[in-house]
Amino acid sequence: MSTALSEQSAEETKHARRFGLPIATALVMGNIIGGGIFLLPASVAPFGTVSLVAFGVLTLGAIALALVFGRLAHRHPQTGGPYVYARAAFGDFAGFLAAWSYWITAWVSNAALAVAAVGYLDVLIPVHESKLATIAAALTLQWLPALANLAGTRYVGAVQLVATVLKFVPLLLVAVGGLFFFDSANLGPFQAGEGGALGAVSASAAILLFSYLGVESAAVSAGEVRDPRRNVGRATVLGTLGAAAIYLLGTLAVFGTVAHDRLVESSAPFSDAVNAMFGGSWGGTAIACMALVSMVGALNGWTLLSAQTPYAAARDGLFPKVFAQKRRGVPTVGVLVTVVLASLLTVYNYTVGTEGVFEILVLVTTFTATVPYLLSTAAQIYFLLSGRSERVDRARLIRDGVLAAAAFGFSMWLVAGSGYAAVYQGVLFLFAGVLVYAWMSARKVRRGTEPNGPDSLSVPGPDVSLPAPDVSVPGPTRTADGASERVNSGASA
Repeated sequence: MSTALSEQSAEETKHARRFGLPIATALVMGNIIGGGIFLLPASVAPFGTVSLVAFGVLTLGAIALALVFGRLAHRHPQTGGPYVYARAAFGDFAGFLAAWSYWITAWVSNAALAVAAVGYLDVLIPVHESKLATIAAALTLQWLPALANLAGTRYVGAVQLVATVLKFVPLLLVAVGGLFFFDSANLGPFQAGEGGALGAVSASAAILLFSYLGVESAAVSAGEVRDPRRNVGRATVLGTLGAAAIYLLGTLAVFGTVAHDRLVESSAPFSDAVNAMFGGSWGGTAIACMALVSMVGALNGWTLLSAQTPYAAARDGLFPKVFAQKRRGVPTVGVLVTVVLASLLTVYNYTVGTEGVFEILVLVTTFTATVPYLLSTAAQIYFLLSGRSERVDRARLIRDGVLAAAAFGFSMWLVAGSGYAAVYQGVLFLFAGVLVYAWMSARKVRRGTEPNGPDSLSVPGPDVSLPAPDVSVPGPTRTADGASERVNSGASA
């Protein structure tokens, strides 16, 4: 028996390997930069070069958010990220909302990424002539990263590192090489639209706001990162800075190599930039390859993240137990459920043809992604203001407070930029999760009272009440390691 267990453990270790700092950084960068980089310069060109100012402001907000995640991960180095932080500060319900909203974001975004990737694939292999071929291509682009995830974290990390290198080397060549072909005459007006400069910054920021979604990637997978107290914060900041450099340099290079009036109408701005730099028409094919690699890498990383948060919640009884099953270091059920839901949504998009519905769902993810951000930054502010000595570094109190306030403001800006329709639809998604939470909470209460007989269900004792007192008041059994230890020692006693 012991021999069998040791062999199984060896097999698990072979395929499940913790991420070091380089792969954790690649995970953050790869998830922040998907395919949007290839369209962003044309999207903000109508506002003029003032959009670069908006990019700078957003970069500062994203870095503040990254630093907050680093501090939170130092105190709570468990898989789950925002879910763990929200639950540690505000109890089960807040933790569940963070997990639920993040999960929705992940699988709907995966469907959107796959659909967008097919558009670039069509440049290389014409597939849009057949609806069946288009659906098959989109599903293949989703299932290949899912299979890499099911093979184990060792393979997830390898795919992510290779995809990141293949994606960023060409992008850096364009971003840096474009500076040698830079012509200020191509920039166009500083402010191209009507209204004041502040209005132009806000308008362009509304498009750019979601470019930094994914800064939490290393924190969500903290349980799979080596030395998470040290590496999660570093990977988050390094990954965010790397993505910011790519965004800013790439956008500036395109602005300076493609004439403004042409850039406004461009559907492939990086292709136009390459053609302007080196001549010929091969830029479209080159950019299509880069975009495809970029999106497959993003799908690989987001597939892992989509399973990690439900896994953490399932361990604490806030998601169905089946999500807590792990094999080769990967929550396999979470990966499978996510890819199946994303596949169904993709098929629905292509067969029904209701493009508006799909776009609304994608916009919803921009709102649902910010819910965990708001809860995480609010948790940090709570820890700082409540005087929790075991969670607050007194020497860094002022700096941490300023960063938390800036990150909270950045998250609120993300919500505002989602638009009224997205917030409305997103709230409906969140309320649907409340029913799931009620079901899971009722199951926990039933399990806790079953040994006492059915009569005890009518008068529940104090130990089954909603959130346990130690969620807000630290007790002697409380640890700084996160929600799981606290639940085992007190909340679910």
